[in-house]
Amino acid sequence: MADNLSHTAQRETVEIQKELFDAKKSKLQKYKEIILGEAGFGYLLKYELITLFVSWLPGALGLVLRSKLYPLLLGSIGRNVTFGANVVLRHPKKIHIGNDVIIDDNVVLDAKGQNNRGLFIGNGVFVGRNTILSCKNGDIHLHDNANLGFNCHIFSASNVTVGKNTLLAAYVYLVGGTHEYDRLDVPILFQTRVSNGITVGENGWLGAHAVVFDGVTIGNECIIGAGAMVNQDIPDWKIAAGVPCRVVKDRRQLAGEKEVVSI
Repeated sequence: MADNLSHTAQRETVEIQKELFDAKKSKLQKYKEIILGEAGFGYLLKYELITLFVSWLPGALGLVLRSKLYPLLLGSIGRNVTFGANVVLRHPKKIHIGNDVIIDDNVVLDAKGQNNRGLFIGNGVFVGRNTILSCKNGDIHLHDNANLGFNCHIFSASNVTVGKNTLLAAYVYLVGGTHEYDRLDVPILFQTRVSNGITVGENGWLGAHAVVFDGVTIGNECIIGAGAMVNQDIPDWKIAAGVPCRVVKDRRQLAGEKEVVSI
């Protein structure tokens, strides 16, 4: 069964601009905090050398070198993990990857945050080209055999979970946080950010360009139509589509209808 998360809203303000323009910190210190988190000079040097010489390298040589050298930067990693060209790592010590994983070209793995645990990728996961996994002081969990198509974006300010064997088609966006906007005297950018998290269950399929809003739980065995805007919970086994998304059928009913036709 998919993780039953108790979605407790997390609140925080945007700090990245403050970090970038903090006059009390050197440029090197800002770079280390934003790119690596807290890390010593030796780790910084290792990161710079690996990304400089092998992150962009094409062909089989690049694949082999990244498979050998990227694990030196990560929190933990299993066997037989493939990294495409130009994979970006942020706060890599908080990135954890299982066995038999493929990270395609131009993927961003960003585990950034001060209080979060980071990014967890299970066994047999595929992360498609140009996909962005962005922890903004939240956690992301991709369970075993999850398959993310090209150009997906998962943003988490608390906790976003994708269940095992679930397929996200191209350009799916899981929006795991939002901004309050009740004050008129403060720009929305600087108002409190709120996140209740997102749970996507097991064995499901989210169609291309589907958008899932913060606080939503999608059950096990669900299908979400292409271009859907999901702003409410979807129970197990349901097929849902539309803007906003609504349930249109139960997969078990559909399977029963096909059995009757075949007879």
